[in-house]
Amino acid sequence: MYEFIQKFHSGWAYLALLVLVIAVINAFIGLMSKKEFTAKDRKIALFGLIGIHTQLLVGLILYFVSPLGFASLGQMSDKMLRLTSMEHPLINIIAITLITIGWSKHKKLTTSESKFKTFTIFYGLGLVLILSRIPWSMWL
Repeated sequence: MYEFIQKFHSGWAYLALLVLVIAVINAFIGLMSKKEFTAKDRKIALFGLIGIHTQLLVGLILYFVSPLGFASLGQMSDKMLRLTSMEHPLINIIAITLITIGWSKHKKLTTSESKFKTFTIFYGLGLVLILSRIPWSMWL
């Protein structure tokens, strides 16, 4: 069971990151070109939100069944264990919170420019944080 969840978490990460990158690029292009915010733009951002929340759910399940997660919290001197048991989950929860805040804030905004700006900032910050704490040596 653990190996299936781990493989799913790793595999889904490719899709979730791809959709999140597309959402950030779409928002940035929309902001720079001053185009109208459409239903297509909203759906791209929504797919990014759904993909990253699915990744969080699977990651939390993995955290509690993995020998590299919750069980290894007492071993902070090992750099890789610290990354997988504390830094990766904490920073990614913060990143996903920022992405969720960006989604919530856009609903109250009225202008296309402000919606694109909100997505660019919040989704962009979330993406940078996520990329900063991926255990690349284990993932690739």
